[in-house]
This record gives sequence, structure tokens and C-alpha cells, in this order.
Amino acid sequence: MINLNVDERHFKKILIALTVYLASLFAANTLGLKIMPFLFKTHLSVGVFSFPIVFIMTDVIGEVYGKKIAKMFVWAGFIATAAFILYSLISLAMPWSKDGLWAKEGYNLMFGISARISIASLIAFIIGEYQDVLSFFYFKKITGGKLFWLRSNLSNAWSQFLDTIIFMTIAFAGVYKTHTLVGIILTWWLYKVAMGVLYTPLSYLAIKILRGKSANAVPSNQNPQTPSA
Repeated sequence: MINLNVDERHFKKILIALTVYLASLFAANTLGLKIMPFLFKTHLSVGVFSFPIVFIMTDVIGEVYGKKIAKMFVWAGFIATAAFILYSLISLAMPWSKDGLWAKEGYNLMFGISARISIASLIAFIIGEYQDVLSFFYFKKITGGKLFWLRSNLSNAWSQFLDTIIFMTIAFAGVYKTHTLVGIILTWWLYKVAMGVLYTPLSYLAIKILRGKSANAVPSNQNPQTPSA
């Protein structure tokens, strides 16, 4: 059982952070269908702008409120994504009214996620995000709670690699040739890691906002300067 043991002000901050976390996750999963041209004739999904926020947010929350709250965010994202996919499948299965047929093709294209891709997304998310939390607190322990920027980027690089390789393999193995799939995995992973590095100053701003004027923003058993159990 998680005992937040925080005042109303910090409880509201946690809820707002969770809102940003879930909004970034849904933005990445839906808007990410659009790709744009990038360097060296490569393509880049617009999800690269929102998806790094998902991994960064668990680091920020873990830094301020502890590992248990960070894990709570991960499970909230998993349940929300599973529910969204379920609602999407139900809506796609429902019959169309004649007056709404003008939107059918675009609607089915945008929300007609195959079962394989849906499963890939859920598995990659829960493994990648859970590894992000675990690795972040591992690096926090060996650095003595210092160098947040290093801990965050190292954990993000590792977890985003897992997320990318698991999702792409489950979703597209056999669809693309192996060398093509490997190229997509490496390129997409590097893009996400690069965006995470660029967003690092936002992480420090978020930590400052969450902690507020007092450094003792969390319960004593989840002090941000010591690794949580």
C-alpha cells in the first residue's frame, strides 16, 4: 500500500504531473503516426516530442516523491493505454450511421490499431518504463543521490532501447527485413535519447516546481536524497 503522506499542495502537484505524463503518453501513441522528413533522408515520428517526457516524468517523480510513486505512474500509464485500446476496438466494431460515413475511412485508419501492434505497445511500455524506474534508482544509489542529469539520461537510454527493440520486434518482425528493422530500431532509439537529453533542463525545472520552497517535499521514508526501497 502506498502512503503518500503529503499535504494538499503536493498532492495536487502529483495529480498535475500524472496528467502531463498520461497526456504525453497518449500524444505519442496517437499523434506519433505522423512522420516528418529528417536528416540524411531519414524519417522521424512526431511522437519524438512527447514520448521522452513519459520517461523523464518518472525520473522527476521518483527524484522528488520516491520509487513507489514512480511505479504508480507506470501502472497508471499501462492501465490507461490498455483501456484506450479496448475502447478503440469497441468503437471500431460498432456499426456506422449513414450520416457519419464521410469520416469512416479516416477514423478506421487512425484508430484501427492491429492486435499485434497493440500488444507490442503494451509489453514494450511496461517493460521499458519499469526498467527506467529500476535503473534510475540503481544509478541514484551508486552516485549517492547526485548528478540527476546523468542518472536520468543513462536510465532513459537503457529503458528507451528496451522499449524500442521490444516494440519494433513484436510489431514488425517478419514485416520488414532484418537489416531494415535493425536500422529503424537504432535510428528511432537515437532520436528519442537525443530528445531526452535536450529536455534535461525541463527536468530540473519540474523538480524545482514539485519541491517548491521546501526541500522536504516528501515523506521522511522517501527522502529525495536517499534511494527508496
